[in-house]
Amino acid sequence: MHYRKTLLTICLACFIFSCNEDLKTTFSDTKITTLNNKLVEVNIPKAIGNNLVANQINAEISKLIMTVLQIGEQDSIASKTVEESISLFNDEYNAFNIDFPNVLHTWEAQIDGEVMSQSPEIISIAITSYVNTGGAHGNTNISFLNFDAGTGKRIQNSDLIKNKDAFRTIAESYFKDAIKEDDVLFEPDTFQLPANIGFNEEGVILLYNTYEIAPYSTGIIDFTIPIEKVSDYLAFNGSE
Repeated sequence: MHYRKTLLTICLACFIFSCNEDLKTTFSDTKITTLNNKLVEVNIPKAIGNNLVANQINAEISKLIMTVLQIGEQDSIASKTVEESISLFNDEYNAFNIDFPNVLHTWEAQIDGEVMSQSPEIISIAITSYVNTGGAHGNTNISFLNFDAGTGKRIQNSDLIKNKDAFRTIAESYFKDAIKEDDVLFEPDTFQLPANIGFNEEGVILLYNTYEIAPYSTGIIDFTIPIEKVSDYLAFNGSE
C-alpha cells in the first residue's frame, strides 16, 4: 500500500510539472510575407504555449506592426492582419510609382523583433522598425512591449512602476550620464520618463526614440539601470 501511495505521488508530481511546462510561453522566430511582396521584411518572435496568453501577445505584436506599415492616418487602419498590411504597403508604393514614375527611390520597410527578457512575472519584447517612403531619410523606431507572463495582457508603463517619484529620481541620474557626450539641451525641471521602458538581462532599459527629446541628429538615447537599484520601486520582477 505504501508503495502504491508513493507511486501515485510521483505520478501526480510529474503530471503537475508537465502541465506547468505546457503552460510556459515560448517563442519562435517567424518571418511574415506575402506572395507579391517586394518591399517589406518582417521577422518577429511568435508566442507559443497557453493559447490565451500566446494569442494576446501575438495580437499586440501584430497590432504594432500594422500601425508601423500604415500609410496615412494611424486611426484609420483598414487591414486586419499583418499580411494585409504588407499587401497594402506594396499597393501604396505601386500607386505612387504610377503617379510619379520619375521618382527612382524605392520604398522599404524592415521590422524585427526580439524577446529582451522573460521572467515568471513579465515578458519584454522589442520591436525595431525602419520605414522609408521616399523622404530624405528613413525613420527608425524602437518599441518595447511588456506583457504579464501569467495572462498575456500588455502592461502599460504606468503599471510597471509602483513608486514613480523614486524611480524617476534614479532614472534622471542615469539619463544625465547617458547624454554627457551628446549635444542635448537638458532642463532638469522638464525631465520625463520615456515612452519605452522595458527589461533586459542587465536591468531596466529606458529608451527615447529620435525626436522624442532631441533633434534627429542626436538619434536614439537609451540607458540601462541595474535591477537592484530600482527593484523596490517596480510592480514586477523582471529578472529571470
